[in-house]
Amino acid sequence: MSLRKNLIGLGKALAAVLILVWSLFPILFIVLSSFKPGQDIFAVPPRWVFEPTFEHYVTLWERWGLFFNGLWNSAIVTAGAAALAIIASTCAGYAYSRNSGRLLNASVVYLIVVRLIPPIVVTLPLFPIVNWLNLNDTHFVLIILYATFFVSLGTVLMRTFIDQIPRELDEAAAIDGASRLTILRRVIVPLALPGILGVAVFVIVFSWNDFLFAFIFTSVNAKTAPLVISEMIGSIDGVDWGVLFAASTIQLIPILLFVLAMNRFLVAGLTAGATKG
Repeated sequence: MSLRKNLIGLGKALAAVLILVWSLFPILFIVLSSFKPGQDIFAVPPRWVFEPTFEHYVTLWERWGLFFNGLWNSAIVTAGAAALAIIASTCAGYAYSRNSGRLLNASVVYLIVVRLIPPIVVTLPLFPIVNWLNLNDTHFVLIILYATFFVSLGTVLMRTFIDQIPRELDEAAAIDGASRLTILRRVIVPLALPGILGVAVFVIVFSWNDFLFAFIFTSVNAKTAPLVISEMIGSIDGVDWGVLFAASTIQLIPILLFVLAMNRFLVAGLTAGATKG
């Protein structure tokens, strides 16, 4: 029995190592390649020992100033979408948690189904509408789309978190004369903060990395970083892989640091309600 347990433990450890290598190798390759001389990037066998150079970052700054504008656009859109999605999801989650009804409960299934729809299904029909409203190539349209796309999932998550907050706290605050909005702001939000941060992680990661919505609804003014990186691949001068990897590294670092900092809230969001009941 002891040997069997050791073999099972060894197998799990090996599987974890393989998954870790599979996940981290592309990231490690991109980051290291951004510091390699051009001739060493695709050398066979790979050169893991080399003299670091910043030539690709200098070239990126000199030739692709549009990329840094794209980073700024990505930051604006991501912050706006996260704020809008958090506010809407928290209010909706509170309404679902504190009210009941056959129609209201049935609509939760609808929220989940909507989230399962591929984005491309809704983007193409929306394009003529957005164009008619003169919202193409604006930060506003991306903020609305990103927030809307995650409000359904955010609402379900926030409902689960708020369900764990005793209703007696609401009743006590109501007896003291607090309105619904005051109860939500001063009682629910502080206690449901892990859920709010969990929703924020999902929205921010999606908004920062999204390509599809930005490709369809932007062209110049609101072009985001992923879209600029795709243009580097299709450059008429050929692909400068060192510069491409440098841009990818810069685009990756902020969201990677954010996810690492919020890791425990991301786990909380993924496991929300797992132990309920």
